[in-house]
Amino acid sequence: MRLALGQINPTVGDLRGNAAKMLEYANRAAEGNASLVVFPELSLNGYPPRDLVEKPSFLARTEEVLLDFAAKAPKNITIITGYVGRPEQTGRRVYNSAAVIRDGQILFHQNKVLLPTYDVFDEARYFLPGEQGRLFELDGKQVALTICEDAWNDRTFWKNRLYKRDPVEELFEQGAEIHVCINASPFSMGKRDMRRRLYRATARRFEIPVVYVNQVGGNDQLVFDGSSFAMDASGNVIAQAKSFEEDLVFCEPFAGTGEQNWSCPEEAEAVYEALVLGTRDYIRKCGFRKVLIGLSGGIDSSIVASIAVEAVGKENVIGVGMPGPYSSDHSVKDARDMAERLGIRFELISINAGYQAINDTLAPVFAGAKQDVTEENLQSRLRGVTLMALSNKWGALVLTTGNKSELAVGYCTLYGDMCGGLAVISDVPKTLVYDISRIANRRLGNPIPENVFVKPPSAELRPDQKDTDSLPEYPVLDAILEGYIEHYKTPQEIADDIRQPVALVRDIINKVDRNEYKRQQAAPGLRVTSKAFGIGRRFPIAQRFSEQ
Repeated sequence: MRLALGQINPTVGDLRGNAAKMLEYANRAAEGNASLVVFPELSLNGYPPRDLVEKPSFLARTEEVLLDFAAKAPKNITIITGYVGRPEQTGRRVYNSAAVIRDGQILFHQNKVLLPTYDVFDEARYFLPGEQGRLFELDGKQVALTICEDAWNDRTFWKNRLYKRDPVEELFEQGAEIHVCINASPFSMGKRDMRRRLYRATARRFEIPVVYVNQVGGNDQLVFDGSSFAMDASGNVIAQAKSFEEDLVFCEPFAGTGEQNWSCPEEAEAVYEALVLGTRDYIRKCGFRKVLIGLSGGIDSSIVASIAVEAVGKENVIGVGMPGPYSSDHSVKDARDMAERLGIRFELISINAGYQAINDTLAPVFAGAKQDVTEENLQSRLRGVTLMALSNKWGALVLTTGNKSELAVGYCTLYGDMCGGLAVISDVPKTLVYDISRIANRRLGNPIPENVFVKPPSAELRPDQKDTDSLPEYPVLDAILEGYIEHYKTPQEIADDIRQPVALVRDIINKVDRNEYKRQQAAPGLRVTSKAFGIGRRFPIAQRFSEQ
C-alpha cells in the first residue's frame, strides 16, 4: 500500500480554491503511484470555519464543490478529504466529516465523534457528534479513519481522559489494520513532540501503522504547523512532512518505508517559523500586500520588522520612526540602521509638534494637575494616529509590536501602540523575544544591531524611563506570567516555585486581572504558547474574583 500525505494550506471559505489545490496534489500523488492520498481535517472548507457553518449558502456550496471535486479527481487513486457535512434530517447543526472518494464517487463518510470544546476549540457549538465509526477497505486492508480529537483519548497515554469513549479502540475492535487520522491541529510550543508521543503510543498499543496528516498555514489567530508523519506498527517514524510548509510525502506503511523531509527541530526556531507563516497568511488571506511598522529602535519592533520581511518581502515593508520629546538619539539611530540592513523603506515623522499642540489644547482643562501617565499615553496615541493615517493613505496593514509580557500587565496604550490589524508577537514573552531575535539575525544577516539587544528596555515616554522602574526583570516577570496565565497557579504556588516574594507575585497578578479590558480590544494575535490572549482565553471584564 503506497500512500501520499497531502499537507496543504487551505483558506477558510475558499471552497473552489481549496478544491483546486487538492486536485493538484491528488494528480501529483497519482503520478507518484500512490493508491491513497490523504488531506487534512475540513480541508475543503478550511479550519476553523466558525459561524460560516450557520449559513445555508455555505453548506449548499460545500456539497456542490465536493461533488465537483470528486468528479474531476483522478480515477486511479483513492482520496480522503475533510469537509462540513449536513445530516440527512433537517436542522441547523452539521458534522465535521471526512469523505473517501474513488472513481468520481463518494464511497464512504466518517463523522468526527469527539468534539473539543476547550481553549481555542468550540466544535460543540457547531457540530453534531458522530456515532459509531466504521472501517473501509483499501488494497485488501481494513482502514480506520478518524478526525483529530478522535485519536486524542487513549486511556494508556492520558492520566485523566476528557471523554469516556475511545474511537480508535472501537475501530480496532472491528479489525482495523491501519489507522489514518486527518487533523487541523494548531501549533503551540511542545505540541509537535506531544503528538508524536501520543501516536507512537497508539501504534504500539494496537500494533498497526499510523498515518497522521495535519493542516499547515495561518487562519486568523491560529497557526497550523503541518508536521505530518507516518509510523510503522512499532511507532517508528517512517515518513515525515516539513513543518510550516506545504508538502506531499509518499510512504509505504506496511513496508516501513517513506520520505523524510526536513522538519524544524528547535522550539525557538519553530516559534519564529510559526510567526512568519501566520503573518504571511494573515496578510495574504485578508487581501493586503504591504505592511507598516512603528520602529522605535527597540527589540520588539525590530523582531516584528524582521518577521514581516520574511513573510512578505522587504519591498512590502515600511518602517516608520516617530521620535518624541523623550526619544533617545540611539533609538532613532538603531531604527534607521536596522531598516537599512533589512532593505526596507524608512520614514521619520516627529510627533513633537503634534504633542505640543495637543498639550496646548488641553492645558486650560488640565490646569493645576500634575503630569502623569496621561501625557505618556498622548505620545503613544499620536504615534497610533500617524500609523493609521499612513495605513489609510497607502492601503497598508499596521502590525503592532507589543509582546505578551507587556500585554499581560497592561503596559500598552489603547488607541496608541495597540493600534493595528495584527499583533504579531502578542503571545511571545519578552525573554523569548530576545531568543527569536537572535534567530532572525542568523537567518537575515544580522539586521538587528547589537545595541538593541543590550540596552535596557524602555518605552521612552518620560525622562530616563526604564521598564524595570515599574516591573521586575523580565525573566522573573515571565516566570510569574507563565505560572498564572498558562497553568492557573495561585500566587503562593508561583512564589514558591520561583522563590520570589509573594507580594511581588500578587502585584503582577493584580495587573493581569485589571487589564482584561485592554486585551479584549487588542488586534488579533498569533498563538504560539499553550494559552494565548485571544479566542482561547475568555475571562469576564466586569468581575470581582481576585487572587489576593
